[in-house]
This record gives sequence, structure tokens and C-alpha cells, in this order.
Amino acid sequence: MRRAVCPGSYDPATNGHLDIIERASRLFDEVVVAVGINRSKKGLFEVPERLDILREITAKLPNVLVDSWEGLLVDYCRDNEIVAVVKGLRAVSDFDYELQMAQMNASLADVETVFVPTSPEYSFLASSLVKEVATF
Repeated sequence: MRRAVCPGSYDPATNGHLDIIERASRLFDEVVVAVGINRSKKGLFEVPERLDILREITAKLPNVLVDSWEGLLVDYCRDNEIVAVVKGLRAVSDFDYELQMAQMNASLADVETVFVPTSPEYSFLASSLVKEVATF
């Protein structure tokens, strides 16, 4: 079974996130949507709320699981027999950062990174912007 992970803060989850998750679910036997736990950041939603939201919006995808992790993503991948990290890219600036992360992850574990370009209708919307609007 080929397992992949779609990691992120998902604070909040957006249609752009769901688009990448749906597309990843067609590429892999199983996809884990993993919410990263960062105790030094205060999010809009608590981690359990984010997990519930993600379970609700991915319920129609039978090969998608929702989980959380803390620490290095590559350790989570190794512990859960995950072979690929799926990342959505909105712009070239995303690629610069994500390429560095992919190279570091590959040097630490046998994990590939798959970059999926965001669909045009979601390319210029970041969850941080959604969070800011919702705050006001």
C-alpha cells in the first residue's frame, strides 16, 4: 500500500487544502491529512477542532484519514510507513521554501515529496488571510 501525508496547520482548512487532498487521494492508496501541533503558536482553532473539521470535509473520501503529529514530519512518516509528502504550491515563492524542506526531509528519511500545483481558483488564497478576515 502506498501511503502519503498532506501535512499542515489547517487553521483553518480551506477549499484549496481540500482540492490538494482530493487530488492526492487519487494518486495514493491512502492519504493521511496530518495537523501539525506547534505548542508555541496560538491558532484560531484548537487542534481537536481542526481534526473534526477535516474529518467532516474529507468524509466522502474513503481512503483519507485525519491525524495529528508533533515533532519532525519524517519521524511521523517513518513511524506510519508513509512514503510521500504531498504539498500544494500556489506560487514560485512556495516552491523556494518547499524545495528546501523536501531536500531536508529526503536527507533525513526515505520520503519523497510530491508537489501539486494549486488549481487556479484557489491559487491566491492563504489560510492566514481567511483567518485574518474571520477575526474581524
